[in-house]
Amino acid sequence: MPQDSSPVVTYERVGAVARLTLNRPEYRNAQNSAMTYALDAAFQRAADDDEVRALVLAGAGKHFSAGHDIGTPGRDAHLSFPRKAGLWWDHVGKDGEEARYARESEVYLGMCRRWRELPKPVVCAVQGACIAGGLMLAWVCDLIVASDDAFFADPVVRMGIPGVEYFAHPWVMGPRLAKEFLYTGDRMSAQRAFEIGMVNRVVPRDRLADEARELAERIARMPRFGLALTKRAVNQAEDLMGLHSGLDSVFGLHHVAHAHNAETGADPLGGMDARSMRDAGRAAAGDTADREEKE
Repeated sequence: MPQDSSPVVTYERVGAVARLTLNRPEYRNAQNSAMTYALDAAFQRAADDDEVRALVLAGAGKHFSAGHDIGTPGRDAHLSFPRKAGLWWDHVGKDGEEARYARESEVYLGMCRRWRELPKPVVCAVQGACIAGGLMLAWVCDLIVASDDAFFADPVVRMGIPGVEYFAHPWVMGPRLAKEFLYTGDRMSAQRAFEIGMVNRVVPRDRLADEARELAERIARMPRFGLALTKRAVNQAEDLMGLHSGLDSVFGLHHVAHAHNAETGADPLGGMDARSMRDAGRAAAGDTADREEKE
């Protein structure tokens, strides 16, 4: 659990805009269950407040989010929390894949779907790292504003796993780019993400908070019910393009990979942890730089 008394998600409202901030900067806002449920409570608070017309989701510190917590002192995957996203039973006390499938159905896929359906527009402000589980948080938002130092990556194929649990890759960047993004595990710059339509705006780092707030304030001036219906219309169109059923399908493949890793290796993560994932990414980036230099 968190090592100090600071809330893992902060909430503030200024006028018609609520700002939700991931607040584990010492761990690059790695998402443990405590953060997931705190974020859900913050989204619920904004949904219940009639004064809130739009939201900003941000991350404290240098990075938006380095993804799921797979190794900090606050890792809490072994603990029970009140379930909100679905009717799967508690994972605690269950064995093997049953435990993992139950937990991830709730805290990953289920929560992301729940937040995507919030009937108020959400602007995501991304700086620094937006990796794996961080992508899931950004992708469920309606708009993404990125700082010019932001980068995006889903390197979990290095674990033998076909992408994160909320597998929206082909819809947010197209199939061919999704394959390159996953096959290589390479970082995508904010500018490249803007060019392919995954990001709405790229701004200097010192303008990120203001740009996200101003965009949310502009949206908040539109009729509330009109915004809710428009968000629903676009989400439904995306689902008709296969997103909803695609998420279900790939979630199953994701868990086949976990089960395979557990059966044939040391653990469900293919023997990888946060440090080894980071080191592998740096090595791959170095190889690419070396090749470019030689060319």
